[in-house]
Amino acid sequence: MTEQDKPQVTAGMRGASWDAHLMDRPYQMVPYALGTADGQRTIGFLFTMTGKEKTVVTLMHPREMAITHYLVPFVLDAGCACWVQGPRSIGNDLRLEHEIALFDVAAGMTHLRDLGYEKIVMLGNSGGAGLYTFYNQQALTLREMRIARTPGGRPTNLGELHMPEVDGFILVSPHPGQGKLLMSGVDPSVIDEDDPMQTDPALDPFSKANGFDAETGKGHYTPDFIARYREAQTARVARIDARARAMLRAKQEARTRLKAATATEADRRTAAHAPIFQVWRTDADLRSWDITLDPSDRKTGSLWGKDPFTSNWGSVGFGRTVTPESWLSTWSGLSSNAALDKTLGAQHQPTLLIEYTGDQCTFPADIREIYDQIPAPDKRHIRVRGNHHGMALSREEEPGQRIAGRHIVDWLRETMA
Repeated sequence: MTEQDKPQVTAGMRGASWDAHLMDRPYQMVPYALGTADGQRTIGFLFTMTGKEKTVVTLMHPREMAITHYLVPFVLDAGCACWVQGPRSIGNDLRLEHEIALFDVAAGMTHLRDLGYEKIVMLGNSGGAGLYTFYNQQALTLREMRIARTPGGRPTNLGELHMPEVDGFILVSPHPGQGKLLMSGVDPSVIDEDDPMQTDPALDPFSKANGFDAETGKGHYTPDFIARYREAQTARVARIDARARAMLRAKQEARTRLKAATATEADRRTAAHAPIFQVWRTDADLRSWDITLDPSDRKTGSLWGKDPFTSNWGSVGFGRTVTPESWLSTWSGLSSNAALDKTLGAQHQPTLLIEYTGDQCTFPADIREIYDQIPAPDKRHIRVRGNHHGMALSREEEPGQRIAGRHIVDWLRETMA
């Protein structure tokens, strides 16, 4: 690579985003409001340098809008256009069902094919990996074999959806899926889902008796406790699944009685009601507090911070407020279809997997499993020092997001030329 070929847009990096005012090359950004096949709306932004790019790299997260994602400038430096898309409900995943979110993705992919791009590369970062690999799996499935109903029982109509195929994948700090992520972090010592203070002492991950030191904020857990804990995590998720399905069943039974003209006044209310419930204490992955478990360059603590009492009992956390439908489709590690172990088997396209070695959300064993599950003959795994968002692990070193960006430039130029 000559000096002229090297990526130039690094000065504008600030945190996990880039500052457009500091970008040192001219570019264009055009917003598009798109209609989806199910009558909803989604928005996307197309970044280009020349307007003559043949390859476009797409970025999307099922819950967030990442217009200023730190990798956008690197994609442009690789000579590709960059499409950054938002979901239909930005910043609100209360009703997020991944099967329905595929309609948003399909609208974006159809738009890009209509614009004439010859190659589309999906860049799945964190939760975007679960969304994009799920889209790919369904796009490559015969229409009549696509998932017909959501885990909550809602018709998906995916068999009628036009889902353009894509040509490559970049996975950056992917986790195994939002449901799998939550199941590894859910606190199984919860006794009563309606009272987050009730705790089973034998499973409490933040008690001294089970290996946690409140003064240092660190844990040291025995193999026996770890085994019981993980089994209990699965059992708690199964109980919440059963609760969600019971809510949906009660609603459906009330609707059936309404149609049969045998409904009571209570049935009318139940049939119209859209239940919402809370899932407390979802930040209790033992690997976050005992970093000798699946060791890496990460620091003690989770994606939400160093204090497990704040993140586990506080209002901010994964899957805190859900509907029965969104729990089953997105946050259940048992029921969600958007889990990489269910979707990666279809991934035959060239794939670049970037792991951040100080990631507090995805751990080394997760990455190894993800890489092994990708059947594509052309796949590459690169490890870069950085946290989940690619930020530097110390003040003295270059941010990992810049190193990752340069690897992406090289891979795109080599693979998508």
